Amino acid sequence: MDISATNATGVLGGTFDPIHTGHLRLAWEAKCRLQLNFVRLVPCHLPTHRESPDTTAKHRLTMAELACIGVPGFEVDNWEINRHEPSYSVSTLLHVRDRIGPDAPLVFIMGMDAFNQFSRWHQWQTLLGVAHLWVAHRPGNRLPQPGTTEHQLLQQRQGSADQLQLRPSGHIYVHETTALDISATKLRQQIAEGITPRFLLPDAVWDYIQQHKLYGYRNEHTAND
Repeated sequence: MDISATNATGVLGGTFDPIHTGHLRLAWEAKCRLQLNFVRLVPCHLPTHRESPDTTAKHRLTMAELACIGVPGFEVDNWEINRHEPSYSVSTLLHVRDRIGPDAPLVFIMGMDAFNQFSRWHQWQTLLGVAHLWVAHRPGNRLPQPGTTEHQLLQQRQGSADQLQLRPSGHIYVHETTALDISATKLRQQIAEGITPRFLLPDAVWDYIQQHKLYGYRNEHTAND
């Protein structure tokens, strides 16, 4: 089966507060490894697993759009932003599934830390019927412990990259990804302290942060820390 004919799509959600190189590299590695035609980056409006972001949805959406300019196959989806409701991944994936059809592979991109909490997610069983999971495993990540639901899911559903390409949903693929220890929380702290985050996020995003004085940025901050 030619994966290019299936319109395989990946989805990466997050607050993107701000979007940074770690997000983009994660999405890019999934796209390349699974030969995805598109990766949809979905900024959430009201996260359910963490505190609401301080930065407005409009700013976060714009920064995501700036980060994706010129990146082949990357698209920003404003569906969650426009809903003004709590952002549940299963709802977003059902929305994408409706758009790409029942037979195209759909891959939800997540980190191992998120997967370790997967059985606590809203309608997680339904989610696996809608999409595959591509789980990024970085050095130092804790694998699911024996006896947990997540460990059992890996035993039952772990598949190869080829299986994710040939079926619309239901498999879990764990892939060792580039270790980039970049945290949006730390970036916000650095910006507030006057430390320039260059090379940790796209230049266009950094320019936007400076222009709109986000995250406590002030003009007198040094530009070469």
